[in-house]
Amino acid sequence: MGEFLAANTKRDFYEVLGVPRVATDVEIKSAYRKLAMTYHPDRNPNNPDAEEKFKELTEAYAILADSEKRSLYDRFGHAGVGGSTGGPAGFDPAIFQDFGDIFGDIFGFGDMFGQGGRRRSRAQRGADLREDLHLEFDEAVFGTDKQVNVRRHETCDACRGAGAAPGKAPVTCRSCNGRGQVRYQQGFFSIARTCPTCQGAGSVITDPCPKCKGEGRLLRERVVEAKVPAGVEDGTRIRFTGLGEAGAFGGPAGDLYVVLHVKEHAFFEREGNDLHCVVPISFPQAALGIEIMVPTLEGEHKLKVPEGTQSGTTFRIRNKGVPVLNGHGKGDLYVEVRIQTPGKLSKRQRELLAELGELSPVENKPQHASLLGRVKDMFA
Repeated sequence: MGEFLAANTKRDFYEVLGVPRVATDVEIKSAYRKLAMTYHPDRNPNNPDAEEKFKELTEAYAILADSEKRSLYDRFGHAGVGGSTGGPAGFDPAIFQDFGDIFGDIFGFGDMFGQGGRRRSRAQRGADLREDLHLEFDEAVFGTDKQVNVRRHETCDACRGAGAAPGKAPVTCRSCNGRGQVRYQQGFFSIARTCPTCQGAGSVITDPCPKCKGEGRLLRERVVEAKVPAGVEDGTRIRFTGLGEAGAFGGPAGDLYVVLHVKEHAFFEREGNDLHCVVPISFPQAALGIEIMVPTLEGEHKLKVPEGTQSGTTFRIRNKGVPVLNGHGKGDLYVEVRIQTPGKLSKRQRELLAELGELSPVENKPQHASLLGRVKDMFA
């Protein structure tokens, strides 16, 4: 009878977690996570009230997160689950098999209540590197082979990346006895954290390699052959897998990224795979028509300008643009013709133009009314 009365002095577990009795498992876990973060002993050192609150939360979660125990608790209250485990009443350490999922990212531990942990590998992936490569316009269009100087850490050839002197090997860490973790007593349970001596590797290097000073890597400068494909644009990145920094202690190498910077062309402008240029012509050429030679990236191309061509007319020349990157075909070349008015005229030129002007009168009025003007005319 005394045990029953003692159990009933506890607060309701749903009240402890601040959830309704119909709360789902996800809602219960979420509520526990938020409250446990607030009252965890690591965040409240030397605060016995917070530790007691954390114990209460833990006990409530241990019952309500277990469907069978929750059913008993809903039917009989604390008397239905009291004293059934070796910890506090209703406390079952097995409920915390996912404890690392709840606290691991925040407090840096994932081994509690005697659960096992894994040693952290010393091997680490090497860093990625970036190099800039400047290209002429034609080199980007047609492709080229370039050499790139790269300064990078490479695996030490003396210790082969192990960091230990030749013939020597890392020894078991004395701080953690090779487990990679050290255990601390925190309140009513123990916490396993990464060993600060070996950083979780379980071993330390006592005889470092004299060539790399125990780093396992050496800084060297290498020349990388970079094959630039036809059709690249300014800002294109080329990835060379495994040509970045060597990994530490046998880890995989990083990647090398070469960023391309393409110089502007003297008169071509690029838009995707198409090229654009402007070619000046005289008024007589535009009026009478002419065949002109237009420069392209592959030589000159004959372009027929029909009579009566207006300034600003654009002609399209197919397949005279930029090759499609990693594909087939080319873009087009767009040629805009602009009538060039001479700045100075000879006496004879002036006479001829004056005569032409008399024979070709033009009424100097706007050709198109604005939209607003047309609307006004409709209601006038």
